[in-house]
Amino acid sequence: MAKEKTATLTIDKKTITMPIYDGTEGPSVIDISALYKDTGYFTYDPGFMSTASCDSKITYIDGDEGILRYRGYDIDTLANNNDFLDVCYLLLNGDLPNATEKKIFDREITLHTMVHEQISFMFRGFPRRSHPMALMVGSVASLSAFYHDSLDIHNPEERKLAAFRMIAKMPTIAAMCYKYSIGQPFMFPDNDLGFCENFLYMLFATPCEKYKVNPVLVDAMEKIFILHADHEQNASTSTVRLAGSSGANPFACIGAGIASLWGPAHGGANEAVINMLEEIGDVKRIPEFIKRAKDKNDPFRLMGFGHRVYKNYDPRATVLRKTCKDVLNAVGKKDEPLLAIAMELERIALSDEYFIERKLYPNVDFYSGIIYRAMGIPSNLFTVLFAIARTAGWVAQWKEMIEDPKQKIGRPRQLYIGATARSLPKKGKGKPNAKAAKGKAAAKKAAPAKAKSAAKAIVKATPKAKAKIVAKPAAKSVKLVSVSKKSAAKSTSSSARKTAKR
Repeated sequence: MAKEKTATLTIDKKTITMPIYDGTEGPSVIDISALYKDTGYFTYDPGFMSTASCDSKITYIDGDEGILRYRGYDIDTLANNNDFLDVCYLLLNGDLPNATEKKIFDREITLHTMVHEQISFMFRGFPRRSHPMALMVGSVASLSAFYHDSLDIHNPEERKLAAFRMIAKMPTIAAMCYKYSIGQPFMFPDNDLGFCENFLYMLFATPCEKYKVNPVLVDAMEKIFILHADHEQNASTSTVRLAGSSGANPFACIGAGIASLWGPAHGGANEAVINMLEEIGDVKRIPEFIKRAKDKNDPFRLMGFGHRVYKNYDPRATVLRKTCKDVLNAVGKKDEPLLAIAMELERIALSDEYFIERKLYPNVDFYSGIIYRAMGIPSNLFTVLFAIARTAGWVAQWKEMIEDPKQKIGRPRQLYIGATARSLPKKGKGKPNAKAAKGKAAAKKAAPAKAKSAAKAIVKATPKAKAKIVAKPAAKSVKLVSVSKKSAAKSTSSSARKTAKR
């Protein structure tokens, strides 16, 4: 039996031993789960750059070598030889389906593509100008209100049913988001069409006329969905797992994943590519923007080049590069200004030493953004399409987590840098207001002078009155001590006359 590998750590003259685990591929991990118990210390790893939160059999990435595999299969092999539902089955079950399994699985998905009719009424509560991802988040999370027979996460059959429903209904909901935004009627799924063909039909068809989906576009959509189906423990997948660790229902977990995907640093990258191309505006301006991209003091960045994970060429981009050219030829948009800019940027990135040395090659977001644009899909729908594909991976990761006996509710720790313990200030003893205190002192000093001035005014107003005025220096008013009876009577009579006149 092989000797167990361990790592040692010495803190405050205390040495602890931690086990090391090896995966089938990739870096080994040090088990630090007992670190706090043994030392009183946490680890600090913002963004989880060096932290493995789980073990998984689903997806393997080697960014340095440009490798992406689903269940052991290279991504280009799957994209060039299988359709999207094959890959969904693979992610969920661990193996590609045989002919019989494929027929059953494909049929199950087809029979769950239609959504509850009341969901269409829910859409009417949103403004037409709403971002499609806002509609997507709300719609998917609300599915738990309609499908109560697939909410028991501890029941294998209900988990499977929930997985089928989410994969099947995502294209329908995505198409509804688009149709609602442009004021067209929703199109029902057609059970005679394949998964990607059906989606394009619901997206672009209308009840007014027959619509034939271009097979080149169907093939492109199959490839894009396969390439985006899973990507290991990224932000949205980790969100799904974290939400699921609390026992939340699967529809709510996928809704959380969609919300995370919405961020421009994650799923919005291909939309950012189109925004960049629009900013450049003309092929003639490309040198200007290339120069800015090379200037480290300029905030401008070329979107769709390089990748945080892949330090080599993005293996998904290799597949989509050819697909992109096929789509441009099929739709006859090779000369569209934005696409011409994209192709020139690609040429420069693949030949300019600056980009080659830094391995800033076009990535999957660059090509998928161009393909979507050529298909006529608006840029604010790009992330919605990403969500359709990634649902397969989210569901597979969620299922794996639920079935893992080692998993616990997620609870990251923190390095607290806030205030230490302190007491509330006593009532009325809070910090004095300097301006108010200064005003109070000035008023107190002026009080005697004001009192004398008031007394003189009274004497002047009633010169015949024999009054004894006593002015107390610290008082706020003057006190009339005595008045002669004659003067008082005269004053009363005068007051009565004034009252009668009023």
